[in-house]
Amino acid sequence: MSVSRFLPLALAFLASAALAQAPVPQPEAPAPAAAPAAPTPEAPVPAQAKAWILMDDISGQVLAGENIDQPLEPASITKVMTSYVVAAEMAAGKITADDKVRISENAWRSGGAGTDGSYSALAINTEVKLDDVLHGLVIQSGNDAAIALAEHVAGSEAAFVDLMNRYAERLGMTGSHFENAHGLSAPGHVMTARDIAVLSRALISQFPEHYALYKIKEFTYNGIQQWNRNGLLWKDASVDGLKTGHTSAAGYCLAASAKRGDQRLISVVLGIDTTSRSEGFKLREEGNLALLNWGFRFFETHSVYEAGTRIADQRLWRGEVENIALGVAEPLRVTVPRGRYAELKPSMDVPKQLLAPIKKGQQIGTVRLSLDGKVVAERPLVALADVAEGGFFSRMNDDFWLWWEGE
Repeated sequence: MSVSRFLPLALAFLASAALAQAPVPQPEAPAPAAAPAAPTPEAPVPAQAKAWILMDDISGQVLAGENIDQPLEPASITKVMTSYVVAAEMAAGKITADDKVRISENAWRSGGAGTDGSYSALAINTEVKLDDVLHGLVIQSGNDAAIALAEHVAGSEAAFVDLMNRYAERLGMTGSHFENAHGLSAPGHVMTARDIAVLSRALISQFPEHYALYKIKEFTYNGIQQWNRNGLLWKDASVDGLKTGHTSAAGYCLAASAKRGDQRLISVVLGIDTTSRSEGFKLREEGNLALLNWGFRFFETHSVYEAGTRIADQRLWRGEVENIALGVAEPLRVTVPRGRYAELKPSMDVPKQLLAPIKKGQQIGTVRLSLDGKVVAERPLVALADVAEGGFFSRMNDDFWLWWEGE
């Protein structure tokens, strides 16, 4: 990501009566002319995938994808949601890494060695340190670990699933619904590629210490060496997560993330349909790695406006001051094809007549960035300070001019 600074372009007013007549930042001196950037090639489509997506972690922009909002069975990628809930409950102080997690008969029977899924070799009716169970969940993808953690956090897996769905709703994962903590097939248990990327982005930014578990290649527990199932950890040093998944209904799935320099990308490939285990592993890894390489090669992310930084001044009527500073409450980041940052077209929608009083943080309008006529990023414009009503004569004077302009 580039060093934070204002976009080297002035905010352009829309040709509309709804735009404010306010001064805007002046553009920086133009850079020397450069050769036109080459067209960005189409993204490499993962073979045999039902859905896939590539998202920039910093800006949250979708760089490419197909069927990104189609609900599909996610298999063990479900466990990213499970671990997110555990991390969130730990951050809230409700559980700790040193807690003793009881391995119930339900966890042992429903997710242990007697099932077709992956397991963490947790012995029935034993108590295991939560941190060890969490390692088994993330690294080995243990179904027994998922159930044991669910029961420890919420009392039962059903109650934990309710937490999963509540957290998913909070994150805006509108296309996902959970029926269990492990990801084995169940009616109505679905996620979308977009939601998986959104969840992964939240996990990475909100709980970085927890996310660090995802890059661990090997974990030994109870004398059994367990290997991370994400083969990309051995193929590309920039990859540090996330999660594989497979059932006969879900096909072969993989959510991956990589960081190169200041840029991080998240890729998700779902539903690769093949009866060959080795081919399934190969296709999901190749599909994700090709997307990541394409994204790093052809896109760059910039910090345009920082939170709380003045972008423009808006004329204010009936206030104790004539102008109010506008900015963004959250940083505005944008991802664009390499070499095309200077071609961004900024615009600002604000009301023509803004009346006091105004509260700090109150939304006043919207700032947008467009490329080739398409909006690529936008944020609400908010007031950067409180402004009270002006005195009687000041308000009366403004009322006159408002009436005059209205005529």
